[in-house]
Amino acid sequence: MRPAPERRRELLDTAAEVFAAQGYDATTVRRIADAAGLLAGSLYHHFDSKESMLDEILSGFLDDLWTRYDGVLAAGLRPRETLEALVTASFREIDRHRAAVAIYQKESGQLRDQPRFGYLADAQRRFEHAWLRTLESGVAAGDFRTDLDVRLTYRFVRDTVWVAASWYRPGGQHSPEEIARQYLSMVLEGIALRNGRRTRAQQAHTPRTHEP
Repeated sequence: MRPAPERRRELLDTAAEVFAAQGYDATTVRRIADAAGLLAGSLYHHFDSKESMLDEILSGFLDDLWTRYDGVLAAGLRPRETLEALVTASFREIDRHRAAVAIYQKESGQLRDQPRFGYLADAQRRFEHAWLRTLESGVAAGDFRTDLDVRLTYRFVRDTVWVAASWYRPGGQHSPEEIARQYLSMVLEGIALRNGRRTRAQQAHTPRTHEP
């Protein structure tokens, strides 16, 4: 028989997948119990309500995220290195808490007004402050362009990173670190060749045109 903490973790993982797939309001305790292979009444031996399960799922994700973020922000890195480390930390948490991230994206808007989930609004403000401060510091330090709209950039980076939870699956072709590297390459370097320069391989694949 599995220890109670381990079983509790398994049940939370199951509940997170069901919430992410069906939505919190549409999910019943019976549906979670069915997915976990339990009778609905047996689930109440571990949790007093589906709200308690959701609370533990979201707070656990945010606690882990901020443990990583606080470590990055306290490391004394340059702004560009801080940005790179925050993006990498974010993808590692998507890998670890994919379903919780999906729930947060779908449900936090309506949940944050409820007293029990007031910490979601606090987390959002804290999240925004950390990213904006990093971008502003980068502009001031010369790491980023001086004409950068930091708030627009923050929204772009935030959305492009966290939307990955909608398609990412742990154990897939690319590791969280590799995905972070590719994202950072696109954000920081762009996707167009600079100064119109092209590799020999690209030139060889360019169709030739003939003058009349």
